[in-house]
Amino acid sequence: MLTTITDGFLCCLLGKTPNAVGPLDSVESGDGFTFLEVKPGRVLRIRHGVPERPEPPGSPGAAPERPAERGAVRCQRRITLYRNGQLLIENLGEAGSAGSPGSPRPEPDGEPGAPEPAAGPAKDGAAKRRKRKPKRVVTVDCKKRITSCKGTHGDVVLFFIHGVGGSLDIWKEQLEFFSKLGYEVVAPDLAGHGGSSAPHVAAAYTFYALAEDMRVVFKRYAKKRNILVGHSYGVSFCTFLAHEYPELVHKVIMINGGGPTALEPSLCSIFNLPPCVLHCLSPCLAWSFLKAGFARQGAKEKQLLKEGNAFNVSSFVLRATMSGQYWPEGDELYHAELAVPVLLVHGMHDKFVPIEEDQRMAEILLIAFLKVIDEGSHMVMLECPDTVNTLLHEFVLWEPDTPAADGDTDTK
Repeated sequence: MLTTITDGFLCCLLGKTPNAVGPLDSVESGDGFTFLEVKPGRVLRIRHGVPERPEPPGSPGAAPERPAERGAVRCQRRITLYRNGQLLIENLGEAGSAGSPGSPRPEPDGEPGAPEPAAGPAKDGAAKRRKRKPKRVVTVDCKKRITSCKGTHGDVVLFFIHGVGGSLDIWKEQLEFFSKLGYEVVAPDLAGHGGSSAPHVAAAYTFYALAEDMRVVFKRYAKKRNILVGHSYGVSFCTFLAHEYPELVHKVIMINGGGPTALEPSLCSIFNLPPCVLHCLSPCLAWSFLKAGFARQGAKEKQLLKEGNAFNVSSFVLRATMSGQYWPEGDELYHAELAVPVLLVHGMHDKFVPIEEDQRMAEILLIAFLKVIDEGSHMVMLECPDTVNTLLHEFVLWEPDTPAADGDTDTK
């Protein structure tokens, strides 16, 4: 059952008497938002756009039938993790064709690999080190059918997940663009952000708590082919869902998400200051976000920051969310296991995420495209909406021509 505070919030917002009998499932508001109770007392604001389209021939809501072999890609790779944390990635299938981001990686100096013939006693120790057993070996072997997703296909849903300090409003241009093309879109506010409820408990903002929220949202709206779009911290939730639901996640788009590293909150972070101090610094932090998040800091950028509700969260939520970024499972091995196609979009002037991190992500992922927007920064979807929309749409429509066509998965 909803808490008294949340009941009052929804009553004032929707002009309705809250349900006093059982837990709220979802409520449609007059301005087009849905309020979904993901767990008792925890309500997320969601923008859910369902276009009106004629049913295609055949089964309701299904995409037209296509030749079974078109777009089929065999994903085979062996990932070896050694005790020193280094990875050896060997691509064995078609997705790892030459020139693609899934090509076998050269081993760094000193990385354990295949043993070399020993030239003498002096090399015996080195040979033994190279022969030592790995900590873990993971084999990926699956066949995926990567297809073009058009707005006329009723089995396609696009999910948009924002990062820390943002809201679903940062996707305004993308939601309008894809909705006009006939796509079904879903964009939630993270807990404590935008119009979602904000529990005053730090545990409500850990990675695992927020990830479970996104799982509920995904399971509620997912169809046969789902495309996940994440920005910054939101990329981690897209990766989590793609790992949990490999058969349902069709493609993933990562915008300024950083490298394939496990999440750990920094002990030296300014966000770990006491709440009272952080509250006093909020105006300065917003100004700093403007300087670091946009390539330019003019009146237009200030207005975009205000309209997108970016960084418009309480000091408590901001501190708790930043401190809750603990996800040790999300390391390079975790990302290397993904067989879903990924588009990486990076704003060249991003001061939060160095381009080297996205480049490393492209190296680790099996099927990846890295696109750099020269005039963009961390909030590139607000700064360069037309460019971002074009890149996203091209990737949504992309598919390999044949199972083993050269260059189908090449990003270079």
